[in-house]
Amino acid sequence: MSKQAEMKFEPFKIKMVESIHVTTRAYRAQALKKAYMNIFFLRAEDVIVDLLTDSGTGAMTDKQWAALMRGDEAYAGSRSFYRLEGTVQKLFGFPYVLPTHQGRGGEHIFMRVLANPGDLIPGNHHFDTTTAHIDQRGAEAANLVVEEAWDPDYISPFKGNIDIERLGKLLKKEHKRIPFVLLTLTCNSVGGQPVSMENIKATRELCDKYGKPLYIDGARFAENAYFIKTREKQYADRPIDKIVKKMMSFFDGGTFSLKKDGTVNIGGMLCFHNEDNYWRAAALATIYEGFPTYGGLAGRDMEALAQGLEDVLDVDYLAYRTGQVKRFGEMMEARGLRVLKPIGGHAVYVDAGRVLPHIPAEEMPGVAFANELYLEGGVRAVEIGTCMAGRDPRTGKNKIAKLEMVRYAVPRRVYTDAHLEWAADSSAAVMKRAKKVHGVRFTFEPPALRHFIARYEML
Repeated sequence: MSKQAEMKFEPFKIKMVESIHVTTRAYRAQALKKAYMNIFFLRAEDVIVDLLTDSGTGAMTDKQWAALMRGDEAYAGSRSFYRLEGTVQKLFGFPYVLPTHQGRGGEHIFMRVLANPGDLIPGNHHFDTTTAHIDQRGAEAANLVVEEAWDPDYISPFKGNIDIERLGKLLKKEHKRIPFVLLTLTCNSVGGQPVSMENIKATRELCDKYGKPLYIDGARFAENAYFIKTREKQYADRPIDKIVKKMMSFFDGGTFSLKKDGTVNIGGMLCFHNEDNYWRAAALATIYEGFPTYGGLAGRDMEALAQGLEDVLDVDYLAYRTGQVKRFGEMMEARGLRVLKPIGGHAVYVDAGRVLPHIPAEEMPGVAFANELYLEGGVRAVEIGTCMAGRDPRTGKNKIAKLEMVRYAVPRRVYTDAHLEWAADSSAAVMKRAKKVHGVRFTFEPPALRHFIARYEML
């Protein structure tokens, strides 16, 4: 039995704690009303267990806190940038590194450089912010994730894979419209499911056949590498850093929200092999993010990020991280909730459509479930369904999601299993009174990324 399989405890000690404000249901009902029935508008202090996102919400290591003191706040040429650049070059192999304030800042610049109106951008499944930036460019997103990703009960090790056959047909038919292919690792929109090394390699070979660059959306690159290590036999004895380096070797560059596997509270980056693309991105970054050697980040942030990229490659940490999420999913299943499987990665996805079959997709069953969850136990989770999918910019109609899910994203090293049991118990209570739950409708709907700032009323 491996060291990781034997581990029954967290591979860290707790050095600081933060108080939780325990509220009543009546208090939460008023808080949700003030928040326009949208959990994004809740004050964090009014949330008991906050599983809205794992982006920037984790706890940093002692080494990262120490690294903050080394921050060089020079406007240009900061030594903290060069430490970050050197770390990325060593771990990922990309020669050109451009920091950004967070992932979507990088996506904005990335799409401005590489996508044009009328383009078609294939991927396994683009996340919501990626799709929004593709739409903003007047381009079209094509999601080609393998079909088994849409069966929550189907057990397959790499349900985040792109469908190679479909990608090949699309490249053949639409090659003039396709500027590049983008793989998201892990694939958040289909449950945080990983992509295999074999699939990455096959995608690279297909891109080479048609002369197309391959890029990565690598927000959870380390978790993906851990799943490769534990699910692809030939990588079982390979160190995580070597798996990461091999993964990255298939890509021409990428966009990274480093608030996930960078294990920091703020930060992102763009990476390139192509120098011309780097300089085009740097010119835009200077307008929208800041000078290319800080990109919207303080020197101390870049120091913490450089250290975090090293820390996240600890196999004991990754075993704990994915193991805690798996245990959380099993808690949900034990209480009768249907979750997307296999469980693991960064979040547990509950099938809200099955819990609330009487609520049609256009009345947002995932939003209704998330609101009820907050009322029940002060737990905040987020809808991943028709609301997040948004509207088709060409027709104005809702994109009806194949699955109406609620995502419980677990911040890194923040909550114990007892907190997650509370979230599971609260979810089970919502399920027991599901017939009394009503759908919602918009009272305000923004044109893009509507789930963030939409306002609702209960039907």
